[in-house]
Amino acid sequence: MSLSRTITRRCYQGVVLLSVLALAPITWAWLSSSGHRAVADSSPGWVAGVPEAPVALVLGAGVVGGVPSPMLARRLDISAQLYRAGRVEALLLSGDNSRREYDEPTVMRDYLLARGVPAGALVLDYAGFDTWDSCVRARNVFGATKVTVVTQVFHLPRAVTLCREAGLDTFGVGDDSSKRWVSTYGLAAREFLASAKGLVDSVLLGSSPVFPGPRETTLETALRRG
Repeated sequence: MSLSRTITRRCYQGVVLLSVLALAPITWAWLSSSGHRAVADSSPGWVAGVPEAPVALVLGAGVVGGVPSPMLARRLDISAQLYRAGRVEALLLSGDNSRREYDEPTVMRDYLLARGVPAGALVLDYAGFDTWDSCVRARNVFGATKVTVVTQVFHLPRAVTLCREAGLDTFGVGDDSSKRWVSTYGLAAREFLASAKGLVDSVLLGSSPVFPGPRETTLETALRRG
């Protein structure tokens, strides 16, 4: 075999290997979450198909000028539907409050209060800086054991998988309307990278959240009221 053919073959093998490695994390997320997720508004009776759980874990998705982003608003609307239908008893609103002028959980709470969800059913996690942190803190800080995680469809396999890796019995509900606002290609590319990070954080390193504690009883109180 000539040197040029050998080099070509090695390059081809390298490309194949890199492709497999790139696809492995997102494939892991899809397979691990299979059978544990549903699409909101996929049918008239979709809510009834969501298993009952004590808690809906609603993940933050950006606020601008004190208003939820369109993606976050949809997550909040879905969580309110689940609450009103009795599929969950409390809503754990997990988002970013890493600086004083940016407060996702409070905006999420105010949005739901304005739509009739009672304050006693709302619990705020101010240190949900990414999906893994939100899942770990739901389990270790707030004491959740079973949740319905609410996000967008493109994010759903990773969110469900990471919460299950964090020790939560998890089902996920995703909104499928995000393609109206953002490029689905960009979201797909982001999920490749984010799934790889999630695999490293959850399986390889077992990373602790940025703020791992202290233990809070606010969720337990909300569930007792419910």
